Amino acid sequence: MSELVLHGWLVWAMVALGVITFVALLVITAPYGRHYSNEGWGPKVPNRLGWVLMEIPSVIVFAWVFSRGQNATELVPLVLLGIWQWHYIHRTFIFPLRIKTQGKFMPLLVALLGASFNCFNSYLNARWISQLGTYSADWLTGPCFLIGASIFLVGFVLNVHSDSVLFRLRAPGETGYKIPQGGAYRWVSSPNYLGELLEWLGWSIATWSTAGFAFFIYTAANLVPRAMSNHRWYQETFEDYPKERKRIIPGIF
Repeated sequence: MSELVLHGWLVWAMVALGVITFVALLVITAPYGRHYSNEGWGPKVPNRLGWVLMEIPSVIVFAWVFSRGQNATELVPLVLLGIWQWHYIHRTFIFPLRIKTQGKFMPLLVALLGASFNCFNSYLNARWISQLGTYSADWLTGPCFLIGASIFLVGFVLNVHSDSVLFRLRAPGETGYKIPQGGAYRWVSSPNYLGELLEWLGWSIATWSTAGFAFFIYTAANLVPRAMSNHRWYQETFEDYPKERKRIIPGIF
């Protein structure tokens, strides 16, 4: 079996994993952040360490797999590498330092499962852009890249800004939860998740790849149920939670 055929089957495996994840998260709320419970999830690690363990394969494994491709020194793959690393360097090293998470933990199992998925996903996407895919030099001025990169940028800004709104909710020493206000929180309960969805939709268009599209499908399968859980938690916790807010898509859902 050629690597291209194997890669295609693995892409379908990611789509299937997305379906399984979606169904599972409709039944089981992901156990971290406001939803974390000390019961039944085994050993735990501090939140910051958990985030780094979970996300770092998307920096290291992606870069290593990318470097093994025969197109790794060409302009378009290098630009795509930069876009990917822009997100994941922030997510791995900057985001964990910004979260106010003193005394909070994450199940080690969740961190390891996330790291395993990120290894798999990094192989699929890095291998495509530096070895199996073909990008001519004018790809960067074509509609797929320009539209996709623009959507990615909008998503990144929305994601970071929405996280910043959450970080500013707590004064030094505070540990409770408040209703986030301003920015895209005027319309949805989880604009940070919406931002990440836009990022990987943009990536799938910019790379015009089945690997990118499968990652977007998986991201939606992972984040939409979590947005539903967050929305329900806000409604149950705060009697004055704004009724006009949707879960993750403004005005729709």
